Amino acid sequence: MMSSFTKFLQDFFSTPAILIGLVSLIGLLLQKKSGPDTVKGMVKTFIGFLVIGAGAGVLISALEPFSQMFQYGFNVDGVVPNNEAIVALALTKYGSQTAFIMLLGMIFNILIARFTKFKYIFLTGHHTLYMACMIAVILTVAGLGEGGLIIFGGLALGIVMTLFPALVQPFMKDITGNDNVALGHFSSLGYAISGYVGKAVRGKGEKPVSTEEINFPKGLGFLRDSTVSITITMTVLYLIVAFAAGQSYIETELSGGTHFLVFALVKAGEFAAGVFVILAGVRLVLAEIVPAFKGISQKLVPNAKPALDCPIVYPFAPNAVIIGFFASFVGGLVSMALMPWLGTPIILPGVVPHFFCGATAGVFGNATGGVKGAVLGAFVNGVVLSFLPILLMPVLGDLGFAGSTFSDADFGVTGIFLGKLANMGGSTAVIVGILAVLAAMLVATFVGKKQEA
Repeated sequence: MMSSFTKFLQDFFSTPAILIGLVSLIGLLLQKKSGPDTVKGMVKTFIGFLVIGAGAGVLISALEPFSQMFQYGFNVDGVVPNNEAIVALALTKYGSQTAFIMLLGMIFNILIARFTKFKYIFLTGHHTLYMACMIAVILTVAGLGEGGLIIFGGLALGIVMTLFPALVQPFMKDITGNDNVALGHFSSLGYAISGYVGKAVRGKGEKPVSTEEINFPKGLGFLRDSTVSITITMTVLYLIVAFAAGQSYIETELSGGTHFLVFALVKAGEFAAGVFVILAGVRLVLAEIVPAFKGISQKLVPNAKPALDCPIVYPFAPNAVIIGFFASFVGGLVSMALMPWLGTPIILPGVVPHFFCGATAGVFGNATGGVKGAVLGAFVNGVVLSFLPILLMPVLGDLGFAGSTFSDADFGVTGIFLGKLANMGGSTAVIVGILAVLAAMLVATFVGKKQEA
């Protein structure tokens, strides 16, 4: 069992609103802002992240019954990738190791950002917790002792917290139009692939048509309002799945007796409401965190950028958000249909990861390839989300066959890398591999400085 202090550390640093509020406070204090300005900036940043979390909660409450209706209506069964589910299982056994790896990983993240050219401070607390948990599991399976597990697990976490935002930063510049903010969400590989797919489908010398520039017929001009278009689109989708699941199942198992069509309509509306709330929270946070972060950038880590959760990009292309979700989910469905032929475990398309990761991939694909980039980039992201968990499951020990697994792309990449090293040479190979990646980052920094000179 975790001690009270360990539990406090885990909960404190895995709560995004507290973490981001603390970072805002530090940044404002380092800038020697007045007391009222410091309190205002910290509180508004804290509240902004709570607003984003509330919106995400509304979304998830709308998506969970959709997933259940889908599985029942179309009679599919298999492994459902879900970070929250797999972490809840793992923490019962690896809670203490996870908490210490998480704390040490955040320290290493700051040190790596300070002394290398990778100037990213990862601020998405719950994803930091999930990655720390996965690393704890894999290094335990690899045979590292308690001390080595915490030290090298923390170092591995600090490395990925720095490297993955760097992977997608060139695309973030395309999305936001500046270099002020980074993305801190562990599905960066899928987003980068989506960005490259967008580039590939864009004609030479051709300016792609953005999802935000779609020309609707005059009578359908109201669809330019993203809230309206999302509500209508999701209503159609929910009704289709509701009819597939059937009235009896929904009213008995899901709606508590509410008519199944009314239930579907309300859940579709809740989905749109969740997106609306998230966008409002993102705007509030962006208005506060970037100016506050200048203090940290100037004093602790020169030129540092805050790496924030994936909804940070949604306001830049709201239409791409819904297009990306659909395209990614279709990629998951196509992948699921192929898996029996390939003889692999069946990975069901988890609606929650396909929304958050697919929506973000849609924004990335749109930034480089317009509508075609959003559709095809997010579709490929859906395929990546489907097949990486298959390769990850064997390296998680007994946890890999618990009916769920980690969902987002970077968990797959990191877990497979560490797991394969462990299979090749046990704990020694894992330690050497982690140190080799750190050495490569230091060499890249040294070479970059030499070229600038």
